[in-house]
Amino acid sequence: MYYVNPNLPELERIFDQNERKGYLRLDLNENPGGLPEEFIAKVLKNVDKEFVSEYPETRHFQELLAKFHNAEPENICLVNGSAEGIRYIIEAFTSVGGRVVGVVPSYFMFQVYSEMYGREFIRVNYEDDLNMDVHSILNALTEDTQLLVLLNPNNPMGNVYTDEELELIMEECRKKEITVLIDEAYHYFHPKTFIHYALEERHVLVTRTFSKVFAMAGCRLGYVVGAKEDIKLVQKLCTPHNTNAFALKFAEEILTTPGMIDELVRKFREGRSYLLEELDKNGYLHKGEAGNFLFIQPKTDAAELVKRMKAEKKILIKSYPNVGELGDCLRTSIGEKQYMERFMEALLELDR
Repeated sequence: MYYVNPNLPELERIFDQNERKGYLRLDLNENPGGLPEEFIAKVLKNVDKEFVSEYPETRHFQELLAKFHNAEPENICLVNGSAEGIRYIIEAFTSVGGRVVGVVPSYFMFQVYSEMYGREFIRVNYEDDLNMDVHSILNALTEDTQLLVLLNPNNPMGNVYTDEELELIMEECRKKEITVLIDEAYHYFHPKTFIHYALEERHVLVTRTFSKVFAMAGCRLGYVVGAKEDIKLVQKLCTPHNTNAFALKFAEEILTTPGMIDELVRKFREGRSYLLEELDKNGYLHKGEAGNFLFIQPKTDAAELVKRMKAEKKILIKSYPNVGELGDCLRTSIGEKQYMERFMEALLELDR
């Protein structure tokens, strides 16, 4: 008999299929500058017909990445973007009807995957001042909670947790036997990491991606870090050859090229410093203490500004309604200085 998953018809999804070539892309938290052209050319020189025609071999890169994290290869599961890892963690460590707790607003796929698999997603809301009270998280954790989702930093709010706050949360999760997923997609923009929890104890998993500071969103590569026993379970859900050879090749070259990561981070920090200074100088309120994104309170209508930025300046940004006490806001990704200069020039011209 025919069957349709009953969770799917009412599942809310947004698929962004806009043509984005030729625009300054500040709408999806990518690295707008990308990798240097000479670096890309160097990597592609080593691509031949066998490279393209063979299934990717992952063990070499898995060992390299493990060494990078002072871990063992068995502590790491490679995935097709960290979103795939998030999906597998929810599938592996929660049950139908199981309770998943997460802060909102956040990366929407945590809630999507929970509802897709018939889990109960419990929302912990931010305060009006856009801060997250750690006690709000603690109060949402019950004996029947199976998974807590944290982001460090959180997209889109940009907040992070202190060591003391995280340990307070971890103590409660250990006591109630709750698996913890910490998404660190925006690591390097804010270098504080809690990956040591995933390497030192069970039931803690950290997801990372090469899409953000490493400018590899088009290649789709991420990974999950955790105890060997937990990673083995995540690995069992992966499809065969779920990562592609081009992604592995570029990621290896980034990790092994001296100074490459430092230069990517330096360019970001220069752009961020410029943008914050210019926004302050021109009287703009903004929010986003970490990550490569920023909420900006405009002086005119946010949604209309997004349309004009695209039509008149070929710049893609987003608008968000009701962002706490800031109201309707612009949302822009942050990149190196030349792109922030172009954004600020357009903002000052149009937002008046």
